Amino acid sequence: MVPIQLSERQHQIIAFVKAHEPATGDQIAKHLKLTRATIRADLAVLTMTGILDARPKVGYFFSGLDDNPALFEEIKQMKVKDVMTLPAIIQKETSVYDAIVTLFLEDIGSLYVVKKDALIGLVSRKDLLKSAIAGTDTKETPVATVMTRMPNLIVVEANESVLHTAELLVTHQIDSIPVIQKKTGILQPIGKISKSSITRLFVDTWKKV
Repeated sequence: MVPIQLSERQHQIIAFVKAHEPATGDQIAKHLKLTRATIRADLAVLTMTGILDARPKVGYFFSGLDDNPALFEEIKQMKVKDVMTLPAIIQKETSVYDAIVTLFLEDIGSLYVVKKDALIGLVSRKDLLKSAIAGTDTKETPVATVMTRMPNLIVVEANESVLHTAELLVTHQIDSIPVIQKKTGILQPIGKISKSSITRLFVDTWKKV
């Protein structure tokens, strides 16, 4: 199989980490004369494919995984539809209180808000916590007043690359992304892809090595 096509900058990052492990993100950015934010997506790709191993408060290590091109190709070819899970959907009229109950009963981090099957927003644990702390009447306030609204949501379609979606999760520092299908002029949520599902995917893939 053909190896995954890394960018020149990603190859430079790998070379630096090999020579200076453990290397912090700041050290890598300084070496490349770039900002940490600029290389965040590159580091996400390299760690999520297993080329680099990230250890909190220590830095990045080279794993040696780039000697396994078949594994890279498998990850590269995976689509969102292969790993997405069912979304938790609520109506825009749902109260903040009921949304909180649903969130904890389902043990999830976010709910997708719809109006006549169309995705119109997303409400997260953080949104609901802020609302409760602010003294909002949670039983009377509709969730639509505290949600993040379209078009401010990051969304993907089922046939998009898992690797690209993982980059979006890391770059935008979000916990999940709605998977949508375009149907009769609306964006209909059909799934979700989260940091947990990405982590599970790469753990399962790593076990194949």
